[in-house]
Amino acid sequence: MKPIKAEYQPIEWLGDRVRIIDQTRLPREEVYLELDNYRSIASAIMELKIRGAPAIGIAGAYAVALGARKIEPASRNEFLEQLQGVIDTIAATRPTAHNLFFAVERMKKAAESANSATQMKKALVDEAITIHREEADATHHLSLFGAELVKDNWTILTHCNTGPLATAGYGTALGIIRMAKEQGKNIRIIATETRPLLQGARLTTWELKKAGIQVTLITDSSAGYFMRTGKVDCIITGADRIAANGDAANKIGTYTLAVLAKENNIPFYVAAPTSTIDPSLKTGDEIPIEERKAEEVTHIRGVPIAPEGIAAANPAFDVTPHRYITAIITEKGIIQEPYTERIEGIM
Repeated sequence: MKPIKAEYQPIEWLGDRVRIIDQTRLPREEVYLELDNYRSIASAIMELKIRGAPAIGIAGAYAVALGARKIEPASRNEFLEQLQGVIDTIAATRPTAHNLFFAVERMKKAAESANSATQMKKALVDEAITIHREEADATHHLSLFGAELVKDNWTILTHCNTGPLATAGYGTALGIIRMAKEQGKNIRIIATETRPLLQGARLTTWELKKAGIQVTLITDSSAGYFMRTGKVDCIITGADRIAANGDAANKIGTYTLAVLAKENNIPFYVAAPTSTIDPSLKTGDEIPIEERKAEEVTHIRGVPIAPEGIAAANPAFDVTPHRYITAIITEKGIIQEPYTERIEGIM
């Protein structure tokens, strides 16, 4: 069995800067950016040059480490005070992705555990590298668990983008697909375009093509047709935040797919590392939903597709209640109902 390996490094630590793929330029151009300060990374996250909950968390951790390098405090307390400003800037970039908050909280604790500015700076770099490694390892392990659920000759529908680009690791939903393919299973993939920014059309198809896996691209609005006509055997998506009861926030349109899956008796799986789980939130109703600018809906790559001045709403995520989720696939195993008890058991 020949492993399917990514031919690209979505995030790479270069010692004094971070190298990322500019995801806004894909699939037409494979452009790499080298960012050497925390504000440029914050901008890259907000502008979706780097995106995907695990990848955002990793980039955020490196941003904190870079921000700390420029702090020259008179005391340990002053260092921590200035570091908090860096952390607040990074945390404000994307409010929904829990991996970001998970990562920056770890960075804060790493700094607090050291005694001097020099030690804190080293501890922050070490912690960011550790977060990167652990998140990457987690996606590989969850892909192994998830592949167990995939049967030979299945057609899998996936939404948004969940491969190495989004995780800086093996992938979540796409990781499971890659693993199933590595295991020799004959599977077919359907990818939704994922409006308004077309992460499925631009990124998922690009990654699957790189991996040598055939994929059929469909419009978001045609997913129900493919389910109703028996052309989908299961759906696998990622998640940006999962509440303690199993409710999961993911790219807008995921809830629609889950409801349609339930109606058509199709398994609906959510794949995410445990860093995506936010046990402080009892239900998905408490998950903050990012509202992005209207121009992402009214324009495509700067070209207007709606009348000038038209109002547009643009929530980036929706929440799928746990009753629509067949299982949540994590690096610690496959979780099914009752979600509250079983999530508590692995955290």
